[in-house]
Amino acid sequence: MSVKTKVWIADAMKRLMVNKPLSKIHVTDICREADIQRPTFYYHFKDKHDLVAWIFFRSAFAVDVIDAKQAADAMNKMRSDFIFYKRAYEDISQNALWEYMLEFFVNQYSKRAKEILNTEILDPQITFSIRLYCYGSVGISKEWLLNDNITPAETIVDMMFNSMPENIHNIFFG
Repeated sequence: MSVKTKVWIADAMKRLMVNKPLSKIHVTDICREADIQRPTFYYHFKDKHDLVAWIFFRSAFAVDVIDAKQAADAMNKMRSDFIFYKRAYEDISQNALWEYMLEFFVNQYSKRAKEILNTEILDPQITFSIRLYCYGSVGISKEWLLNDNITPAETIVDMMFNSMPENIHNIFFG
């Protein structure tokens, strides 16, 4: 039941974001649109930014970050949900979507590198390279989504993987 309620609230948020930027949407608006009480909202999410992050994470957790097909499929899903991501990217508040995305991808790549290298702690240079790559990938993904109506997601993913720093490229792709 809890996931159904979260999806219900997320759908209400997406409907609101069609006509309003995230900065103009209040929890009261979300509750009204979802036909729920404020305590129900706060039972599931700490604020509207937590809700936006949950919407992103819900689809992102299923993606293997070093699988080109899955990464391209995820980017195409973002494009199909263009208004939501456009509005979420426009928000530059303290809990902006790009910060959640950066943290998510850094954690996913770091976890994967630790598994491959069979270690608990990564070398600082590897950690730096992962962060650098993730900053760039999140930025390029945003730029692609908002400004590029031509380049296929598969091409963008290939270019991102080919631009990965050599030390981490060797870890993930041998």
